[in-house]
Amino acid sequence: MTQALAPAVPPGQIALVDLLDRLLGTGVVLAGDVTISLAGVDLVRLELRALLSSVRAAQEGG
Repeated sequence: MTQALAPAVPPGQIALVDLLDRLLGTGVVLAGDVTISLAGVDLVRLELRALLSSVRAAQEGG
């Protein structure tokens, strides 16, 4: 069985796939709020709350 060699990454930098692996392995919470107002009156308010995680991390966390 042969394995492909990963391209060399300069010291102090991390590959995008490694970063995503770390983030999904532990889980990431994204949160954001957007309010659209006119003349000081709030017309639309959007709230975003999202949890990104791998299935394995979710099962281990309960």
